[in-house]
Amino acid sequence: MRIFFTLFCFVSIFSLADLNAQKKRLPLCEISGQVRDSTTQKPVSNANLLINFGKVGIITDTMGYFSYKLPAGKHSVIINRMGYRPFRTEFRVVGDTIFDVKLMQVANELEVVVITTQAVDQNITKPILGVAQLSIKTIKNLPAIMGEVDVMRSLQLLPGVTSVGEASNGVNVRGGTVDQNLILLDDAPILNPTHLFGLFSVFPPDAVSGIDLYKGTTPSRYGGRAAAVLDISMANPNLESFKLQGGVGIVSNRLTAEIPVVKNKVGLLLSGRASYNDFLFKIGPPRIRNLRANFADVVAKVFYRINTKNTLTLSSYDNNDFFQTDLLGGINDIVSSSTQFQYKTLNLTAKWYHSFGPKLDMQMVGVYSNYRPKTILPERDNDNQVTISSGVLQRQFKANLNYLPTKNHKIETGLSVVHYRIDPGTLDPGVNQNVISLALPTENAVEAALHAEDEITIGSKTTVSLGARYSYFMNLGPSDVRFYRAGSPPDESTLETQRPFGNNEVVGTYGGFEPRVGLRYTINEQSSVKFGYNLMRQYLQVITNTTTPLPTSRWKTSDPNVRPQVSQLWTAGYFKNFYSNIYEFSVEGYFRKTQDIVEYRPGANFLLNQTVETQLLQGDSQAFGLELMATKKKGEFTGWVSYTYARVLNRVDQGPAFSDRINGGRWFPANFDRPHSLNFSMTVSPNKWHTFSFTFTYATGRPFTAPSGVLRSLNRLIPYFDSRNNDRIRDYHRLDFSWQIHNPKDTDTRWKGSWVFTIYNLYGSRNQYSLFIQPVEAYFKTFELTILNAPIVSLAYNFGNTK
Repeated sequence: MRIFFTLFCFVSIFSLADLNAQKKRLPLCEISGQVRDSTTQKPVSNANLLINFGKVGIITDTMGYFSYKLPAGKHSVIINRMGYRPFRTEFRVVGDTIFDVKLMQVANELEVVVITTQAVDQNITKPILGVAQLSIKTIKNLPAIMGEVDVMRSLQLLPGVTSVGEASNGVNVRGGTVDQNLILLDDAPILNPTHLFGLFSVFPPDAVSGIDLYKGTTPSRYGGRAAAVLDISMANPNLESFKLQGGVGIVSNRLTAEIPVVKNKVGLLLSGRASYNDFLFKIGPPRIRNLRANFADVVAKVFYRINTKNTLTLSSYDNNDFFQTDLLGGINDIVSSSTQFQYKTLNLTAKWYHSFGPKLDMQMVGVYSNYRPKTILPERDNDNQVTISSGVLQRQFKANLNYLPTKNHKIETGLSVVHYRIDPGTLDPGVNQNVISLALPTENAVEAALHAEDEITIGSKTTVSLGARYSYFMNLGPSDVRFYRAGSPPDESTLETQRPFGNNEVVGTYGGFEPRVGLRYTINEQSSVKFGYNLMRQYLQVITNTTTPLPTSRWKTSDPNVRPQVSQLWTAGYFKNFYSNIYEFSVEGYFRKTQDIVEYRPGANFLLNQTVETQLLQGDSQAFGLELMATKKKGEFTGWVSYTYARVLNRVDQGPAFSDRINGGRWFPANFDRPHSLNFSMTVSPNKWHTFSFTFTYATGRPFTAPSGVLRSLNRLIPYFDSRNNDRIRDYHRLDFSWQIHNPKDTDTRWKGSWVFTIYNLYGSRNQYSLFIQPVEAYFKTFELTILNAPIVSLAYNFGNTK
């Protein structure tokens, strides 16, 4: 009896516990609905519903319907289907609920990544190769050092575009040197494209509307450079409503205003950016407390819509850089407390567009560009400053006429005249009587060109672009020209005579035809093959013996002793699009041959040298490569991956003497020869409030010249070099991350703001910039220079009105 009573108690306890659990168990509610296409309203079958982060998964039927029972409470769901943007939401269940969802096709979205020309299939249909167009929206999504949106660094993520390393002044495109790139901002040339010795680019991001990079077939309207063209367009101001945007960051602050002066008629764009945060150096380590670095740039553009057939635009760009270091100057008897670098650019552009009708239009452009670099040496024991200044003044007029006889036929013709005035260098000692003032003779030159281009579609599969450019260059006096023995490199031992030339007297001339050919054959609507050929002449070049040209490097026109560079480029490529042009794939190969590249003699000195030609050697260059790129332009995940195999080899052999050849007259790798490079960029936009971006870059280490041995002379060790660029620094690799945060409360407000959190060099790669050797007791020791070798965290705030 006692046992029975005990069992009864246990059964009663468990029964009450089970009854209580049933009372606490939440009721199940049926959630049902239909998934449809947001545009066509058709059912979307086989869509995946992941409930509560994948704990439950169901699939829609052939009519897009789904049904499932969930307990009351808060739940989350993600709905995925190939070709559609994922749908995410959270909802609360209190009873049976009908839940209908509309998915947006990725093909109907605006392109997030744009690295082709305007139309979505232009990479297939256009006959020219090697054209890349980056939208400024894409660039703003990429991680940037210290939060500074940077055009030049973004270009380095494209195949065939590299640099010699961190803080390099410009980019190298398909085997070309930095000065072989024609960089235009609203048709005005930019000779120094970076701020702070290469850390940031000079282009104000809020004032830029389009970026076109021509690294293959270059249209005949461009000339004057041997490698590539970077054409950057400034945005036109809004003619209907006032717009204001800006940002606050660690490095710089910026503000851009668009003002409709006369509604629908006249508009004004003003954009400014300034960096004056170098006071932060004072709180840093002692070795950097005397550093000063700041910059500022201002853009102004007036757009005047005269009538339906005429528009007039006036634009200007002005920038100023200043950098100070404790590294001492070493010119004659100057004892300086520091070295200061200052460089300015002032560009002005006037453009008139006239339409004669739907098939014919004309554009005339006038350009004024003035670039003024300066080195300042403050003397240690007094207030005197010794300055070394130089400058490049360029004035240009050009006109284009465009004719469209049919939709499959386009003809363009035009002319261009450029006047160059170069101040190679002026030394102003101030009140220092121990230093003699010096002013190198001014260089004057004129470059004139005529061009024509005919693009025609033949049948349904073939499009041909035939272009021709004839350029003519004149080096003008006044000047005192030295003539050297024919067939020998310029040298004091080969000097034959010296002749003065009067004002505007022709000293020497160069010129010739520059053919441009592009051919496209369409395999089908989604794929094509292309072939191209370019010939380009360059009459203006940088004279430098540094790995990357300094902003203060000397510019030089061609003359009887410095021949222009002539580049020929052959290209071929295969292009394929997938899934309504959402995915793109391309493979391109190229071979470039350049004559009369400019190299320097061992131990060359260009600073204030009146016979700079005696420090130069000219030779040949060969560049070849293979570029692969895959892109996803729309959807929640966008981005691209590219791989490039490329080589750049130079050869200089101007005579039998040791000083007349480099590397014994054998081929040697150029300073920017980096055989392998891999770039990856990915942007994730799970919703309209958050955007995550990652970029990864890898490249073979660039070459440097290592000593082949050591000689001993008078108890001193002297390194011996028998070949140039015979070794390489370590391979380069870096991962960057950024997170953009938009305020969800800004959805219906006039003003919107966002935060951008960036980590540059996420895992702190210690990438080498250069190696150098120093004597240590009885031997030489190798030291390395690394830049930006730790994670750099930054936070910036952007704001603007959109209505």
